[in-house]
Amino acid sequence: MTEATSRPVQVHGEVLTTRRVGAYHHLSLVAPGIAEQTRPGQFVALAVGGPDTALLLRRAFSIYRVSSTGVYGGTVEIVFAARGPGTEWLARQQPHSPVDVVGPLGRPFALPREPVSATLVGGGYGSAPLFGLAETLRSRGSRVDFVLGAGSEQRLFGALDAKRMASTVAITTDDGSTGLRGRVTDVLAQVMERAGTDVVYACGPMAMLQAVSRVCADRGVTAQCAVEESMACGIGVCMTCVLPVRDEDGMTRMVRSCVEGPVFRGEAVRWEDVGTVPDDTYGAPAAAH
Repeated sequence: MTEATSRPVQVHGEVLTTRRVGAYHHLSLVAPGIAEQTRPGQFVALAVGGPDTALLLRRAFSIYRVSSTGVYGGTVEIVFAARGPGTEWLARQQPHSPVDVVGPLGRPFALPREPVSATLVGGGYGSAPLFGLAETLRSRGSRVDFVLGAGSEQRLFGALDAKRMASTVAITTDDGSTGLRGRVTDVLAQVMERAGTDVVYACGPMAMLQAVSRVCADRGVTAQCAVEESMACGIGVCMTCVLPVRDEDGMTRMVRSCVEGPVFRGEAVRWEDVGTVPDDTYGAPAAAH
């Protein structure tokens, strides 16, 4: 696998377009200098609330698509749910509204050197970064299959995109409103068997990533998971997004999702211990006796 790196920049951008997509909001932002460097799996951090806001922390958003050319210069597209003051403010912005953007941030998905069969698994709007990845994989001669899941049809994202670019698409919803009733892991092994999957790329809720990693481990297939941890600074300073990850030597270390991630090997993340500092973590205080 190969992996691209980039140098993040801060841009005084603006909203180009905004629209609703099911339960989510889709924003296209003019952000020259960011779009040109972005690799699939990276994210941007946006200042929210306006110049006089009390909302001091940026909000991190996975990058859905980028365009490095056009009338307005480079553009970055994001998809998000309005769940709090910051994202609710962002959802209210109109074309030409100014937005301060930092990016691209984080480590991207590692790309294969040779054509492979790749299965891409997304949950809710967490599937957004998988579509740019799919285009990149296809341009390198790889086969792409999608498994998309959500709680309901309204919370599913990208089904039409997936059908346009993938060899096969499997869709699941918790309530059965579209596709098969159930979760992505109910169909993942079957899809992998049929496609002869060499690698799985996944993005979505942490519980989904844990389950996907388990399926892949059982089949001896590498899983690359883009985690959805809360990120306050996006540049590795505040330490709010740390999680326990095993190194190649087996040692567990608390690593920053925004810098060392957001993409990790599924088998390396200690999913059951996310949100804690395991006693055997490097540098952890000795357990009390």
